[in-house]
Amino acid sequence: MQDGTVQNRSRDILFMQQALMQARHAWTLGEVPVGAVVVCEGEVIASGYNQPIGTHDPTAHAEIRALRAAADILGNYRLPGCELYVTLEPCVMCAGAMIHARLARVVYGATDPKTGACGSVLDLFAQERLNHHTEVTGGVLADECGELLRAFFAERRRAAQALRQAGRADS
Repeated sequence: MQDGTVQNRSRDILFMQQALMQARHAWTLGEVPVGAVVVCEGEVIASGYNQPIGTHDPTAHAEIRALRAAADILGNYRLPGCELYVTLEPCVMCAGAMIHARLARVVYGATDPKTGACGSVLDLFAQERLNHHTEVTGGVLADECGELLRAFFAERRRAAQALRQAGRADS
């Protein structure tokens, strides 16, 4: 049984690394670096990265974009047997979409203490009254996922401070 656990952990790391690639792409576009991949039968079938700023769409989270792409590929909004890997704990909107899609499993990296819906703020997946229950695994490559977000926001703060200082110098 331990071999299966090690194998599952290695698999989770592999797919989370692919989600991290999507997150890094979001950063290059000036978006908050969150990435997601949908896995079906051991293969990545869809991916997404945050793009609400560029698309002017508050629903353009990495998870939603990946779910939409997977649904298009499979020809069904229901995604039973599929797993979603995402670098940041899903928000309520994304968690609701995942439950509605009937995902078998959600795997996330860093926790989100402000809007996390897998236990940090609330746990939508633990609601016993729901008609579908999705397995949730958190903390996969949490340090790497969290560091990417910390570095992004630190860079944004430095850039904003430089602009403020430049504005004072012009005065």
